[in-house]
Amino acid sequence: MDIDLDIARSQADYSEMTVDKPAIDIGARLNNLRRERKWTLVETSKHTGLSLSALSKIERNELSPTLMSLGKIASGFGIDVVTLLSDEDNPASLGRRSVNRHSHGLVSSTGTCENIWFAADLKHKRMLPLKTRVTAKVPGEYAEWPVHVGEIFVYVLSGRLVVHSQLYAPVYLEPGDSLYYDSSSGHKWTTEGETDAEVLWVYAG
Repeated sequence: MDIDLDIARSQADYSEMTVDKPAIDIGARLNNLRRERKWTLVETSKHTGLSLSALSKIERNELSPTLMSLGKIASGFGIDVVTLLSDEDNPASLGRRSVNRHSHGLVSSTGTCENIWFAADLKHKRMLPLKTRVTAKVPGEYAEWPVHVGEIFVYVLSGRLVVHSQLYAPVYLEPGDSLYYDSSSGHKWTTEGETDAEVLWVYAG
């Protein structure tokens, strides 16, 4: 009976892990965080580095924040991006680990990418692993050059990825190709071809 119970529990855990968890309403999340700290939009702008107009539109869900904007918001509130996108805040602990089945995780979208954040149940991580479908076709679809304090490793799973840089000529990456770069300089990802590029990447800040 104990073995059967363990199997049932394992199956239940597996079922939970294989379901994509959508990111929470980022507009409501931003508004709640701001009100918890009793910040005005002006104060929030000073902490995050985002304009009043951008913050206001994000709160009203009229603007989908880029990963760079999410990073600025999270940094401004002293949390990481995964914590910003989740309504749970599990403290870090020794020996922690996270299992993700079949590439399922915390789903979020920007105007240029569809993202799945892995190990979303672990907060305050040193690395942020993601799987992304790049939907942008041209660099002009980005409102700005994404910049992050840290380094990024990206590995192309399918499609053709074009990495545009403020410092280098564009790099064309095919399935199996990878790139490691300093993300403190601006980079834009676009996809080229009939299908969107899918990539696995890790950000370490």
